[in-house]
Amino acid sequence: MLPAIRNLVVEVSSNTARRACSVNGLRFTQHSCLINSSAVRPSSSSTGQIFSERCSTTRPCSLTPQLRLFSTTPTRNKRKDGKVKGKGKRDEEPASKGASSGATAADDPFDFSDLQTEIREAVDKLKDSISKLRAGGRFNPEVIETLRVSLTKGSKDTLKLGELAQVIPKGGRTIALLVGEEDHIKPISSAIASSNLSLNPQPDAQNALQLNIPIPPPTKESRDQAVKDAKAAMDKASSAVRNARGTSNKKLKALGVKKVVRPDDLRKALEQMEKVAEKGQKEVKDVFDSARKVLEQG
Repeated sequence: MLPAIRNLVVEVSSNTARRACSVNGLRFTQHSCLINSSAVRPSSSSTGQIFSERCSTTRPCSLTPQLRLFSTTPTRNKRKDGKVKGKGKRDEEPASKGASSGATAADDPFDFSDLQTEIREAVDKLKDSISKLRAGGRFNPEVIETLRVSLTKGSKDTLKLGELAQVIPKGGRTIALLVGEEDHIKPISSAIASSNLSLNPQPDAQNALQLNIPIPPPTKESRDQAVKDAKAAMDKASSAVRNARGTSNKKLKALGVKKVVRPDDLRKALEQMEKVAEKGQKEVKDVFDSARKVLEQG
């Protein structure tokens, strides 16, 4: 009976050791843990003697470790609408913040760069138009350079006079034209005579490729016409500023309808926009007033 009891105790001890080695979800198969056979001792002295003889201290299990890793990622199941369950608000916050910042940058109610650019362009065009008007007997050569010349009779193709001839102010009341080809003399003379500049080009006696243009002294009628032309240019510039102001006003009102900006910010933006538009209108008027004083000189 003693061998049978001894084999039974050893088998129970082995099973207990295997269960003790599977701690924290780890499974061992060989050389993974040590079994202290003396830890399990029956109460009888004879059985204890057998253990003392057969199982002295500790011995290794004939098991090898097999490690199974556990994942800490939470399970995400799809819902019927195709969205993933378990997606928290934290995942959505960065995208929402980026979208809101982009919308703020694009819909800034205090950004008047477009309005200021259109006003500046309108003022520059006004100054350019006035510079081409005759002022106090002085004549701007650029007015002649911009005339269109048709080299072939009945042709719709035209070229700028400045591309066919060189305009040279000779001082006083005379302007000289140095034409590149002799065949261009007649078309250039016709273009100048048919313009509204009241100029009469004359061929030079010493150079067949040169035309001399005497500038008549300004009269009251010519000065009044110059002021009238300047006034028309001012009205055009003023209308451009008003159109720019209207575009900016519509943009701000649209932001208010969409509730992109707060009402207080919208009100302040409208006030600042009006100030920018008024400043542009004042600049247009100042340019015209300065030019009118020069044009009326005689």
